Amino acid sequence: MRGKALTLFALIVVATALAGARPAISDSIDVKFDQWMTPSTPAYPHDPAVAPDGSVWYTGQRANVIGRFDPATQQFKEFALPTAGSGPHGLQADKTGNIWYTGNAAGLIGKVDPKTGKVTEYKMPNPKARDPHTIAFLQDGRIFFTVQAGNFIGTLDPRAPDGAIRLVESPTANSRPYGVRLDSKGVPYFDEFNSNKIGSADPKTLVITEYTLPDPKARPRRIAIGKDDTVWYGDYARGFLGHLDPKTKKVEEFASPGGAESRPYAIDVTPDGAVWYVETGDETKNVLVRFNPETKKFLTWPIPGGGGTVRNMEIDKQGNLWLAESGVGKISRVTIKTAAGTQ
Repeated sequence: MRGKALTLFALIVVATALAGARPAISDSIDVKFDQWMTPSTPAYPHDPAVAPDGSVWYTGQRANVIGRFDPATQQFKEFALPTAGSGPHGLQADKTGNIWYTGNAAGLIGKVDPKTGKVTEYKMPNPKARDPHTIAFLQDGRIFFTVQAGNFIGTLDPRAPDGAIRLVESPTANSRPYGVRLDSKGVPYFDEFNSNKIGSADPKTLVITEYTLPDPKARPRRIAIGKDDTVWYGDYARGFLGHLDPKTKKVEEFASPGGAESRPYAIDVTPDGAVWYVETGDETKNVLVRFNPETKKFLTWPIPGGGGTVRNMEIDKQGNLWLAESGVGKISRVTIKTAAGTQ
């Protein structure tokens, strides 16, 4: 009897081990693109953001508007911004649905109330902080943002009447802080696009830690955070997908399918742990790329109509990717289809 019990136990162990050995991230998938032309004139949507109600927002950079798209009705509404030529760039929705954006050409951060259309602007307190770039909400409700040419990171407190903006200069001169994502603990990570470094900041003190990438020619542009809080980035200059473990400082690199001139740009990680990004080396035929960290396999799909440089992406609650296709003036939804059906 004891022998049979041991045999059964051994079979269970083996079966469990085999099950654990199977990749959790399937490569049996395909995608479906749905695209909508924005009403902006000139049409140049820059960054997308998904609001709590499921609406998709974008910065109409050249038209100086913030746009809203309702996927259910497929209707657009755009809000004109009060400062001419403000160059809206990055944006995010807060918990109540207000849309916050960076006025990249006017040294400001703005808030759009979608119910009233009222726009509130907060000017940078330092004229050197002339181009706020990308934003993310910290866990306490403050906005964390990068300032590219000004070489700052900063925070804005929406609860303070004047925004209580705080700026901290990057330790590396002319490093150009760029894309931003937060890990599960609320720590912001950002690319230093004019250097071979990735930075993180203490959410309370804004003390910056820099992680140097092995190749001096590396230029990380956008960033994403994996399920394990490791950092994925696109090396725009060299055509690589990069992977940084902040705990060990280990860096892995994977040559992008499009080669050295592929210019990886928009990037994010879906809930299953797969890394998605866009190769923008040829504006006439941007390519959506999916990388499986378990199998190390790449999958690619040409973006219909080219994409015209997809600079950023965001994932909605259903796991769909949303892209702003700047050069062709479109908003695009990418629905991921698995062997069992839609993800």
